[in-house]
Amino acid sequence: MHMAKKKNDQNILLMTDSASDIADSDLLDGGIVMLPIPITIDSTGYLERVDFTTTEFYERMAGAKELPVTSHISSLTYARAYLDAFESGYTDIINTTITSVGSHMFEAAVLGKRQFFEEHPEAAGRINITVLDSGTYTAGYGYPIVEASKMVKNGASADEIVAYLDDFYATVEIVFASYSLEYAKRSGRIPVAAAFIGDVLGLRPIISIIDGVTKVVEKVRGDKNVVTHIVDYAYTRAADKKSPTVVICGSVGQYGDDLHKAVSKKFGHAPRARYQAGASIAINSGPKVVAMLVRGEKRINTRAREQDF
Repeated sequence: MHMAKKKNDQNILLMTDSASDIADSDLLDGGIVMLPIPITIDSTGYLERVDFTTTEFYERMAGAKELPVTSHISSLTYARAYLDAFESGYTDIINTTITSVGSHMFEAAVLGKRQFFEEHPEAAGRINITVLDSGTYTAGYGYPIVEASKMVKNGASADEIVAYLDDFYATVEIVFASYSLEYAKRSGRIPVAAAFIGDVLGLRPIISIIDGVTKVVEKVRGDKNVVTHIVDYAYTRAADKKSPTVVICGSVGQYGDDLHKAVSKKFGHAPRARYQAGASIAINSGPKVVAMLVRGEKRINTRAREQDF
C-alpha cells in the first residue's frame, strides 16, 4: 500500500467487496482494498477473485453440480481490515458494500466497525470509518469507487469523497438482461414454469435494479432485440443524457461490444468503462448477461444507513 500525502493531511483508504467487480489494474492504480466474498461451490469454500478469476468462475459454475452460493464477509474480517488500515497510518476509511437488500454485508461492515473501536480504544479520534450501502451491484458502485480513487490522488477530502459517492449511489440505476433463464430458474428468482415458457418463446426480461430492488420492466422477444431495448429504456431513465454510462458484460464478449456501440450511438458518447459481471450477478442470472448503468433522478434516504444497525 503506497500513500500519497494529501495537502489536507488525510490518508484516505477506499474499501469495498469483490461484488463491485473492480478490475485488478484499477485496484492497484487506485490503492483500493477489495475484500473477497466467500463462495461455496459443491461444498468447497473459495474466495472470489482470490481463488479464481471471474472467467474461471464462469467455467467452474458451468461444471458445478449445484448452484454456487455466496455468503457475506464477516464482521470479524471487516474489523481486521480496519485494524490493518489503522496500523498502516490511514486516517479515514470509506467502505462501500453491495446493496443491503438481500445481503448482510453492510450490517457486517457496520458491526465490524463497532468491534474494531471496542477492541482498539486507542483508535478513537485517530481514524474515521464511514460505511456506505451502495444500494446496487457490480459497476454500480465499482465505477464510482474507481472515480473516487482519482479524487483521493487529487487531494479531495474524505467529506468530499463521501458526498460524491453518496450522491452517485442515490442516482445510479442498472438495466440488464440475461440471455438464458436457466440460472434465474435454478436460483429461484423466476418460477420454473415461467422460465420454461420464456425460453421456449425466446423471451428475454429486461430488468432494472434500483436501491437493490429488481423489477422486470419489459419482456423482449429474441436475442437480437435485447441490446436495443436495454439502451432505449436506459435512455429514458437517464436524468442527464451527458452523464457517464458504463457497460457490464458476462461470459459473451460480443454482447458487451454490441451494447458499447449502441450506447455510443444513442447517448452520443461512449461508455466510460466496461466491467465484467462477477459471481453475485452470474449466480442469479447466469454468465450470459449484459447490462449498463445510468444515473437517474435523485432518491432521498432510500438506502440503509449506519444508524439503522
